[in-house]
Amino acid sequence: MSALGLVQHDPPAVSVEPGLNDGDHAAAKNGFVRRSPLLIDLLASFEAQKVGYCCWKSSLRATRGMTGASDLDLLVARADRQRAIELLLALGFKPWPDAPGWDHPAIENFLGWDETTDLIHHVHIQFKIVFGHSLLKNFRLPAEDQFIARSVLHPTEPLRVLHPVDEALLLVVRTQIESRWLDPIALFHRTKLRQKAANDFAALTSIVEPAAVRERAAQFFSPGLADKIADQWALSRGAFWRRRIKGRIGRELSPYRMYSGAEALSRMLARDALWAVGAINLRYLRWPRLGRRRAPGAGVIISIVGLDGSGKSTLVREVRRWLGAEVDLMPCYFGTGDGEPSLFFRPFKAASRWVARVVRTRPKGASHGAVSDRPPGLGYSILFSVWAVAAAIEKRQKIFATQRGAGRGLVVVTDRYPQNEIPEFNDGPLLHRLLRCPAGLRRFEASVYEMARHAAPDLVIKLQVGQSTVVQREPQMVKSLIDQRIAWLNELTFASTRIVPIDATRPLEEVHRNAKREIWRIL
Repeated sequence: MSALGLVQHDPPAVSVEPGLNDGDHAAAKNGFVRRSPLLIDLLASFEAQKVGYCCWKSSLRATRGMTGASDLDLLVARADRQRAIELLLALGFKPWPDAPGWDHPAIENFLGWDETTDLIHHVHIQFKIVFGHSLLKNFRLPAEDQFIARSVLHPTEPLRVLHPVDEALLLVVRTQIESRWLDPIALFHRTKLRQKAANDFAALTSIVEPAAVRERAAQFFSPGLADKIADQWALSRGAFWRRRIKGRIGRELSPYRMYSGAEALSRMLARDALWAVGAINLRYLRWPRLGRRRAPGAGVIISIVGLDGSGKSTLVREVRRWLGAEVDLMPCYFGTGDGEPSLFFRPFKAASRWVARVVRTRPKGASHGAVSDRPPGLGYSILFSVWAVAAAIEKRQKIFATQRGAGRGLVVVTDRYPQNEIPEFNDGPLLHRLLRCPAGLRRFEASVYEMARHAAPDLVIKLQVGQSTVVQREPQMVKSLIDQRIAWLNELTFASTRIVPIDATRPLEEVHRNAKREIWRIL
């Protein structure tokens, strides 16, 4: 046994952890995994500025954190908090706080986009070792300074990790405290979490002896509990899960708990309910409600506009994929075509497909199909009026939703946006196409588009294409209108909001990267 309390063995074999396949492990073992230059720069700046820190989660998963496959969980010395935050901001990281009611005073979240890897990295900073229920970190182990002082360099990654004995002690304490039936997230991922802990246990038991764990535990717990923790470490893998000592651990950590037992239970149940409602909302309802984190300085509305065939929907999907894993994001489709309508508008969309089979020609102003020069007849005018009013109601509801979402801290990404600068252009008012229409309907429609003008997006990305591209991608579009619509797109100002034109004829990866750069700048 060494002076550090470690058994001198060959390094343990790499064990398969959830989320990595055998190819990932082989690549990690041979150094082929692409680590984030942004994170490497961050950790190098911490070392250069002598910021006390370490990765306080499992050292087995350090590679996942460095490649962006998971969050990077860092414990930072409280005395170095300001310097650490300044270094994060200098490298382009953005503070992304938890929503009120979910936040913890000892935890801060930072998101950074590494343009070279196109990944958004979540650096999870803790200034105290807090843990517990997935949604309520109620317990603290007062060992921050000692753990950082004893931290060691990871054998393959450029970051500091816990000393193996400290990691073993924390593994016992956390697996006992965090194994709760009232934790829906832990229950849902129970098999995965147990496999992770089993991998950590297998890797550490080969190099850490129970006597070393007992000695380290005695620095924070009573001698009797230190013996229990050491005995727990000496058990086999199966027995490690069955033997329970969390009651004693909880009692000795009670001076460091945020909430008493009754209040903690009520808060856990309340957060469980909110989490369930949020999951249902995210999947089905899509109301403008925060999930866990809010955009700094309130949310933003980002609209992507362009001619049909310019790649709007493709870019929206890519932005959702890029941001959605880390950011509370609200998508919104303002068109009346192939995008996702609201529940209110779905019956009108279904009816319009039936009408399109019956009505073979469309009046002047339409961009697709057979367009007639004759004015619309009475029957068509009635149907079109119903459609235009329903579309206006749909847009009004979505304007309300996007504004509320941004006000609550959501990042709203819209495909199209209503405008009344050029009525004949995309997403403009419709009733002007009719020769006869009740004045009240015209006033109502005009009020909706005027509301959109005042509630302009924070950023508009214009996807610009040429005639040949539109003809190739949208062969049904009336060719005589294409040049006019290209000119109209260039004229749109959206009430002097920030507009960024992007050449959508460039390679798709370049188009997406240019758009992401502008979006990241405004977040």
